[in-house]
Amino acid sequence: MKNQATFIDFILKEWLVIASGVGLALTAFYTKRFPVYSINEMQVLFILFALFVVVNGLQKTGFILQIAQNIEKGKAIPLKLVLTTFFLSMLVTNDIALIVIVPLTLSLNINRKDILVILEALAANSGSAFTPIGNPQNLFIYWFYDVPPDTFIKIIAPFSLVFLGLLIVSSLFVKVRNDLQKRQAQKINKKSYIYGVLLVIVLLTVFHVLPVLTGVVVILFALIFDRKALRVDYALLFSFLFFLAIADNLRAILASEISHSEHIFLLSALASQVMSNVPATLLFAKFTLNWQALLWGANAGGFGSLFGSLANLIAYKIYVTHEDTNNTAIFTARFLIMGYVALFVSIGLYFLLHRADAVL
Repeated sequence: MKNQATFIDFILKEWLVIASGVGLALTAFYTKRFPVYSINEMQVLFILFALFVVVNGLQKTGFILQIAQNIEKGKAIPLKLVLTTFFLSMLVTNDIALIVIVPLTLSLNINRKDILVILEALAANSGSAFTPIGNPQNLFIYWFYDVPPDTFIKIIAPFSLVFLGLLIVSSLFVKVRNDLQKRQAQKINKKSYIYGVLLVIVLLTVFHVLPVLTGVVVILFALIFDRKALRVDYALLFSFLFFLAIADNLRAILASEISHSEHIFLLSALASQVMSNVPATLLFAKFTLNWQALLWGANAGGFGSLFGSLANLIAYKIYVTHEDTNNTAIFTARFLIMGYVALFVSIGLYFLLHRADAVL
């Protein structure tokens, strides 16, 4: 019985890598071909791995947690939580930001935790959209299409900034009691400074200042001095690898049907609701040169369903499995309602901006 429960837990936790592996096997069997990986795609996977290692190192050395703990002091806790999640996700990805902030939120002696966690999930998705390294799909689009950094940020800035304004207003309406539980101060390990330097190195490779292979120093440091930092989400990395292969196989299947789509924004946003925005990005990148629409569609698709973004699943899972939460059904309903409101707002914003551009 215990083994059966363990197996079910594994399926629920790693469903994405399992589904992507099965999808790869089925598409390879149907096409009777092995997928082809481009150099750009392998570079993206390597940079993503190096970024995971650095962020994991910063988290384990206490650096990120100390930043998060500083927001417990004083007033306007909801606003500080939302803003910290928004800006933190720009640098350490939306997943990591929620892994840090959501447990912190649930440990506070305040009410309205469910609303705060939902706002944090929205903040992580919208904040991470602002930079090329904020989430995996951004990094892929940035690298795959070789987009200049300033152009990338200019295109997606309205999306992130509009939601920043909406989130600020929303958080100000959330009234909580701020009688906080006392917590032992987090000490920072000296390795955090080294990881800070390594993070700069990875960022410089992302922005094409340093060659990609420079990221090897991150792996070597972790291998020699801190092997715990190598305990990253390998299932997620393999999911990317599998979905790249699936996308290549689907391109072979659908090449005669889909060579270009004028509705890439809606297609990628809607596909994300079922298959998550990262694999949707990997898929549609094979069919379009319109990276701007794909960028908007993938990030808008992170809103809505629990499957829209892995960040959604992370926030949801942490909340419902926490020992002090028991309103799972209500929380789920609120999560979906607020998520789909954000999705519809992002769709309306996209078409509004594009109609304005057409007029000008």
